[in-house]
Amino acid sequence: MTQAVWIIDDDKAIRWVLEKSLARSGIAYQSFSSADDALNALYDATPSVIISDIRMPGTDGLKFLGKVKQEHPALPVIIMTAHSDLDSAVAAFQGGAFEYLPKPFDVDQAVALIERALAESRSSEAASEDAEAMPALLGQAPAMQDVFRAIGRLSQSSVTVLITGESGTGKERVAEALHRHSVRSAKPFIALNTAAIPKDLLESELFGHEKGAFTGALGTRRGRFEEAEGGTLFLDEIGDMPTELQTRLLRVLSDGHFYRVGGHTPIKANVRVIAATHQHLEERVKLGQFREDLFHRLNVIRLRLPPLRERSEDIPLLVRHFLARSAANLGVEPKRLSEAAMALVQHYAFPGNVRQLENLCQWITVMAPGQSVEMQDLPPEFRPELVAGSGGAIELPPAGDGSGVLPTLAGDWTMLLAREVAQRLAAGETGIIDDLTARFESTCIKSGLAHTGGRKVEAANLLGWGRNTLTRKIQELGLEHGE
Repeated sequence: MTQAVWIIDDDKAIRWVLEKSLARSGIAYQSFSSADDALNALYDATPSVIISDIRMPGTDGLKFLGKVKQEHPALPVIIMTAHSDLDSAVAAFQGGAFEYLPKPFDVDQAVALIERALAESRSSEAASEDAEAMPALLGQAPAMQDVFRAIGRLSQSSVTVLITGESGTGKERVAEALHRHSVRSAKPFIALNTAAIPKDLLESELFGHEKGAFTGALGTRRGRFEEAEGGTLFLDEIGDMPTELQTRLLRVLSDGHFYRVGGHTPIKANVRVIAATHQHLEERVKLGQFREDLFHRLNVIRLRLPPLRERSEDIPLLVRHFLARSAANLGVEPKRLSEAAMALVQHYAFPGNVRQLENLCQWITVMAPGQSVEMQDLPPEFRPELVAGSGGAIELPPAGDGSGVLPTLAGDWTMLLAREVAQRLAAGETGIIDDLTARFESTCIKSGLAHTGGRKVEAANLLGWGRNTLTRKIQELGLEHGE
């Protein structure tokens, strides 16, 4: 059963005061004398708000906050702290606390703060329901949080937005979110990939055509601008739009009118345009391949979507979501990745970004043999011991061979690193980072000096160090090279 507010404090008097105050306000509650008891209860229920003391026996408030935010990032947590405990208050905010409540506190102030947190929680729950339709917009990485904040800030505006990012990062999902949370949400969201439409059909696709405008135009046809009337038109891969159509699009954005192909009557366009591209439009402008005036019209607000490799901390969250969704679609139990398998996936480069990760989860749901997915159950490209080569699969040397040199891979070398770390952690080793850092630096130095023919100044430059740093590293690592 879901409880509205959880109170966590080892001080019975504090718990009693808050319980009575919440009861008078008609707010359901449950009390715990320790954070550990509350963590155990979280397995069976999720509250709407938590108010917790910061200093308690066992797990303290800050550690508790960190664990809660790991599993329930949107759950508001209020931290209670003494006046003198300013450092802890700052740490609480850095850890994601909703607010902190200094002791001794005014009871009415405490209830008002809890009610504000409850309102925030209800808002987050509604947003979570929306997110179900847009799973690619999950993420706790700072770069994704910036995107979420921008969507929120733009919710009351119809300003033009340019979304940039690599293929597969979820640009259309962001455009959908911008529409869904805008004042135009009741009107259509129309998407068009300008790179997927043949050049000679794109103009008609965008603006429509009149009967007899060209061979095959047997009737009048509405274009995407008319279909999106009052709503949002999403133009994906805008960088591939032919130059002559760029001129027509600029005219629509400038004066708000357009003509159907073969038409002579201007049609008013009440449409918000959101454009997206994986290309560097500034470079295309310099090369004369994209109109500078159109670029500035589109580039009113720019949202950059980070590639998945820049937010690898989001991969476990996305994996769990995609596995659950794939399982629901097939009517089977969701599969789960072991720690070692998750480490490999989390350190993969994912050139196809979130789309590639979703495809992987679909593959796992169908192809992996058991409910618990191990490293050997992953597709070949994710397994470091098998790398595709001209002669088929190549067996790599065992991890931790002490050579200090990683073999050249067709895939991502960090997968090897992830495997080695996982194996050494499982073996109970300590000091892993120091050892791996030394091996990494040794490899870089050897390769740098080999590249420059032993010239230290040049090698240091290329590696990003000063000459003295390189000399010191050579001594520390026991490497011997001539000038």
